[in-house]
Amino acid sequence: MRRSLLVLITLVSFAHAQTPYRVVMPREDGIPIVFNMTASTVKNKTVWFIRNASEKLRVDSIRIESDSLLVDMPFFDSRLSMSVSKDRSMKGYWYKGTTTADLVMPVEATPGITWRFEQVNGKARSNISGRYAVEFTKTDGTKRSSVAEFRQENNKLTGTFLNPSGDYRFLEGIVTGDSLLLSCFDGSHAYFFGAKIKPDGSIGNGIYCSGPKYKEYWTAVKDPEAKVESSGAMMYLKEGEERLNFRFPDLDSNMISIDDDRYKNKVVVLQIMGSWCPNCMDETAFLSDWHKKNRQRGVEVIGLAYEYSKDFRKAEKTLRKFQQRYQVEYPFLNTGVTTSDSLRTEKTLPQMTPIKAFPTTIFIGKDGKVKKVHPGFDGPGAGEHHEAFKREFNATVDELLKQR
Repeated sequence: MRRSLLVLITLVSFAHAQTPYRVVMPREDGIPIVFNMTASTVKNKTVWFIRNASEKLRVDSIRIESDSLLVDMPFFDSRLSMSVSKDRSMKGYWYKGTTTADLVMPVEATPGITWRFEQVNGKARSNISGRYAVEFTKTDGTKRSSVAEFRQENNKLTGTFLNPSGDYRFLEGIVTGDSLLLSCFDGSHAYFFGAKIKPDGSIGNGIYCSGPKYKEYWTAVKDPEAKVESSGAMMYLKEGEERLNFRFPDLDSNMISIDDDRYKNKVVVLQIMGSWCPNCMDETAFLSDWHKKNRQRGVEVIGLAYEYSKDFRKAEKTLRKFQQRYQVEYPFLNTGVTTSDSLRTEKTLPQMTPIKAFPTTIFIGKDGKVKKVHPGFDGPGAGEHHEAFKREFNATVDELLKQR
């Protein structure tokens, strides 16, 4: 009882003070994943704002249970369980649901600290702002290409990595001496990037860490013309096919089919997504707003979800978080097929070649035929690439609306 009272008193006091926190998630190899958070009060309710560069992720499901502070992330089946000390520091664990067991990492939050990484090597020796061709190497030697874009002001560094399935969202960190350090945490992504900046401006000795164990190595060369190779993420209609044919329940268990009357003679945007997918979060935010502004033009949107669990109620719970957070007014359909199912496409969209990227957007014309497929989503963390995506998206829909 005393412990619960301490948690409550501390929770109230630091919220009213709008207390900044530096949060560290130490990995098994000793590399820390770091992020910043502010605890405050909004309309008499305790709210956390997790900061990654220009993004401030609102977290408002915070409660006391026994002697712990339990924090549910807005989506991703992700949560924090923390004990609170008299000095307002917090310590506990981050849990994230997966297709098997929960992913677990220790968490330590220190109040009163606003910086992310310490400038251990002093001021930045160079400015690495610009576009880079990147090569990642997995621990088994497998290589993959990417594109990085960095924006540096003095020591402060922000940016992202662009991949066929989308971007790594909002990364924030510093350049200190000849070292770069970047990180992010949004409830699903828990990333750290470190590297050395060479005298010729190239980047080497890079390490990329995700979650408690995953690791890759990377190098980068400045290249203003570097392009993301998306052909490997594409899916296509199979030979002889023109239309999709699916029927799945929405979150209220109502069966919805692409052949329903509400979709006839309309342009339909089909969003292949999952509540576990950070790029799907960004795409859902975009599509929700876009749908409200454009549906009167004769356009419909459907979210086709592939979750970690086959259990309808468990999947429905996480999907509804998405729906409510972004006030989505188009249906999310639960396929009942997990993202890890090797036959996920055959079981749900047998007219298509395998799904390779989450999200993927399929554009269907007023005649019911598939017109275009776009893999991945460049979110707001990708800057101009996000704006380019929006222009292309609108141009595609405008053209399809002109067709009969």
